[in-house]
Amino acid sequence: MDLGRTAPPREAAFFDLDKTIIAKSSALAFSKPFLAGGLISRKAMLRSVYTQFVYVIGGADHDQMEKMRQMMSELVTGWDVNTVREIVADTLHNVVDPLVYDEAVQLIEQHHAEGRDVVIVSASGTEVVEPIGALLGADHVVATRMEESDGHYTGTIAFYAYAEHKAEAIRELARTRGYDLSRSYAYSDSMTDLPMLEEVGHPFAVNPDKDLRRAAKERDWPVLVFTKPVALRTSLPPAGPTLAALAVGGVVAIGGVLWAGARARRRLGA
Repeated sequence: MDLGRTAPPREAAFFDLDKTIIAKSSALAFSKPFLAGGLISRKAMLRSVYTQFVYVIGGADHDQMEKMRQMMSELVTGWDVNTVREIVADTLHNVVDPLVYDEAVQLIEQHHAEGRDVVIVSASGTEVVEPIGALLGADHVVATRMEESDGHYTGTIAFYAYAEHKAEAIRELARTRGYDLSRSYAYSDSMTDLPMLEEVGHPFAVNPDKDLRRAAKERDWPVLVFTKPVALRTSLPPAGPTLAALAVGGVVAIGGVLWAGARARRRLGA
């Protein structure tokens, strides 16, 4: 046995969630169930839908993200956690089943077959990202962590997995897990994820917004087009309790990518 031989460097594939693995904004997807459950008014739902529509068709720069953050913080602050969980549990299949891109599922399987860890990196909250990651077979997730008080959402977050914070998080994960980022992969649709994409040796723009498409062209990065959303239950092995756990994260589906309290804004500006 060659005791002097060192282990080969580890590699990872980092995936954004909304519009990269799932086909639309999860916030838009859950607006109607929350309206039906009495958590939001029709006026608030229409405002949410319009704001999300702007995000979906054109992406979002920092100013647009700030406007959406303010709207969503006002909307969800004080919501009862258990009520949200019950509504999402009741509507989960109708909302989530058709959203996962088959191309993303195939890529995840390919990276695993080639020996890489798969990491989902999302501004949505851990309550929704971790169960989805489990369903997809991800090895790790990096996601926003929210604060609760007395069973209600406060609208404040402990860690906001957005923009440069995503890059910081994967650098830390690389240190702790031994990933060689120069040999690793990353996938995203949004210009706000440019810092994460620039951290790896193999970045890919997936269904990119116009700014990321331009940046990818300037950097000669590959551009992928995902067009085949499929039902989770038909594209993945049965997950049993994990699907039930997904309901716990329903509140993040409507607001996670948009949430940042004053604490997060201070950190971004630091």
